[in-house]
Amino acid sequence: MNRILVIGAAGMIGRKLLQKLAQGGSLSGSRIAHATLHDVVAPQPPPGAPFQVRSVASDLSLEGEADKLVAERPGVIFHLAAVVSGEAEADFEKGYRVNLDGTRQLFEAIRRVGAGYKPRVVFTSSIAVFGAPFPGAIGDEFLSAPLTSYGTQKAMAELLLSDYTRRGFFDGIGIRLPTVCVRPGKPNRAASGFFSGIIREPLNGQEAVLPVSEDVRHWHASPRAAVGFLLHAAALAGERIGPRRNLTMPGLSVTIAEQIAALRRVAGDAPARLIRREPDPAIMRIVKGWPQNFDAQRAHELGFRADASFEEIIKIYIEEEL
Repeated sequence: MNRILVIGAAGMIGRKLLQKLAQGGSLSGSRIAHATLHDVVAPQPPPGAPFQVRSVASDLSLEGEADKLVAERPGVIFHLAAVVSGEAEADFEKGYRVNLDGTRQLFEAIRRVGAGYKPRVVFTSSIAVFGAPFPGAIGDEFLSAPLTSYGTQKAMAELLLSDYTRRGFFDGIGIRLPTVCVRPGKPNRAASGFFSGIIREPLNGQEAVLPVSEDVRHWHASPRAAVGFLLHAAALAGERIGPRRNLTMPGLSVTIAEQIAALRRVAGDAPARLIRREPDPAIMRIVKGWPQNFDAQRAHELGFRADASFEEIIKIYIEEEL
């Protein structure tokens, strides 16, 4: 029987992950006995969960908080918590405190348990660890040279994860998520939020602002695919992953124009007419340094699977949220 810990459980991906786990009641072929859910606000337990749930609200970056979370020796730890890209860029100190210091506190807390404790740690990194100039498709050997504070913080956490795994303190895997789209709910402070906004708001009959040009190309995956990545990462044998513990996840490379065309094909012209073009130089400057396309060969070989089309991504949002 597994004990699991989900850090960042109140976020969108955390909630969807827990819903999926509650449906099956197991992880990696073992029944889940207990789940601890952590965030800066108390996460809501998934309805109908067939396992015990404990919700904890605290600041992971504070001394001693991570030690409390790992004291029960969970077998699988999902570390999803982060200050998002736009906020990390706007608030330098907060970004490093949460994204780097919080992660280090967690890794150190696991190391201090000792006595043979070696959990699987699944860490959500980001394609923001890469910076321009880019090739046509970024392969597994491409240089990690981020051009944002958020990307830098994620890259540093990736290195820590690799070293702590090499030293045998835990069994880690870092998955670089594409931009998750279409995100439900209200917009967050991520600079990439408009990618979801130009689909989500029109489908809800509301106007959406597009701050960049329609030729901007980006790498996407649905929330359903992201949860699938997490579950697959939790089950992968460490020997299959090898010494390079951080992987770029598969996704879809599409332009804004292709997103809007897919919206028209799925929902007609009326939603697309609700998109208002309003260039934002600050957002455009950030987006200019983002990767656009990947060749995620290692992830494919290890069995990770993404969405088949952007139409499918839109239909997943309609099915799950509308």
